[in-house]
Amino acid sequence: MRRWLRLWFSFHEPVDRRTYLLHGAGLMLFKYGVDAAVMWAFVHRLWTPLAYLSPVWTLREQLLRGAPEWLAPTLVVWTLPFLWIGVSMTLRRAVDAGRSPWWGLLFFVPVVNYAVMLLLSLVPSRAVGAGPAARRNAVDVRFRAGLLGVAAALAITIPTVLIGVYLRRMYSAGLFLGTPFTIGYISAYVFNARGAQSERHTMQVAFLAVALAGGAMLVFALEGAVCIALAFPIAALLALPGALIGRAVALRSVGPPARAGLAALLAPLVVLASPRQAAPSHEVVTVVDIDAPPVVVWRHVVTFPELPPPREWLFRAGVAAPLRARIEGVGVGAVRYCDFTTGSFIEPITVWEENRRLAFDITAQAPPMREWSPFRDVNPPHLAGYFRATQGEFRLLALPGNRTRLEGRTRYVLDMFPQTYWTLPAGRLVATIHARVLRHIKAVAEEEDHP
Repeated sequence: MRRWLRLWFSFHEPVDRRTYLLHGAGLMLFKYGVDAAVMWAFVHRLWTPLAYLSPVWTLREQLLRGAPEWLAPTLVVWTLPFLWIGVSMTLRRAVDAGRSPWWGLLFFVPVVNYAVMLLLSLVPSRAVGAGPAARRNAVDVRFRAGLLGVAAALAITIPTVLIGVYLRRMYSAGLFLGTPFTIGYISAYVFNARGAQSERHTMQVAFLAVALAGGAMLVFALEGAVCIALAFPIAALLALPGALIGRAVALRSVGPPARAGLAALLAPLVVLASPRQAAPSHEVVTVVDIDAPPVVVWRHVVTFPELPPPREWLFRAGVAAPLRARIEGVGVGAVRYCDFTTGSFIEPITVWEENRRLAFDITAQAPPMREWSPFRDVNPPHLAGYFRATQGEFRLLALPGNRTRLEGRTRYVLDMFPQTYWTLPAGRLVATIHARVLRHIKAVAEEEDHP
């Protein structure tokens, strides 16, 4: 058993195609058996081998419906050692076959990973025999140290995200500040623990750890590509000081590595202890002048017909685009429905000053966007309530020449740290929605007033 553990988790043991095929298939069958048994025990659903191998996350979401809240995060944590074994054995098999060890990173790519595993199960070992020293060190020392650092960082990152987002249900300062810093620290510390590496190589490892942490969240459908891309600049910048400190600690440490590495617990502890704070409200105002009188404009504010298909790049990228507005009733207490590409906003009317002002609360809303992901119908937590539009308002001001100035206002709450960063894309999103609606109202009002 000790020999198998060395084969699975170390970088010293070479892996030929027979070993790769037998151990890979055996571990896959073992993991499938455990996962399927757990799914049957807690959800009473059969997880078929075909659904298990499918990269489409929707199938797994359907299986997990009605499951205890702790089950999905537990399955993710249970998967981590198998991911390590898969990457470790894949890169050593690639080296044994005369390929680059970077092939091991293709293990994270859905669908492509199956093709790579099949290919490496067939390709023979390289014809030129390696000497004893080369065989003892199946992977270059620097590469091995870097990958160990990245793996250690991922082992901290994924539980931290699960604690912050799924247990605490908050995108806190601890999550956005502590996690990237700790990724940089622990990856750099492990990278330099057994020998000094250059600052340049250390920062490269830290950047790679941040990038792979984002990739892991994408693969596990914890987040979508848009959110990860927006968060990456913050994470990369914060990882740099963590990397420099981690390197300094590793080079100056005289105690056992485990003692100095206790700082890796910083991120999950900070996230777990982060206080919940009330999110401030923000307002976006957009104005358009319309060549039609307020009485005509009012009718198309209260309800407007179908909008043309969106052409703006934000909407084509997945941001919810307004389609139409309808209303049930008249005056205060009526309910307005604004239909978007992702669903409907429900807007009870609170102010009805005909031809002058229409205001409403927003009591229910559709997701603000559809995230990019290799899986279908991914709904990461930040789409469920962390961005909330709370109130809307239209103001009509009569202008000389039988014209109208139409002003659209939306108040929203963004419950994500750091506010000053995330309000930039959020404000842009709301302003783009305003512009689409107001331009449409302008077009139909002017067409009615000037047929």
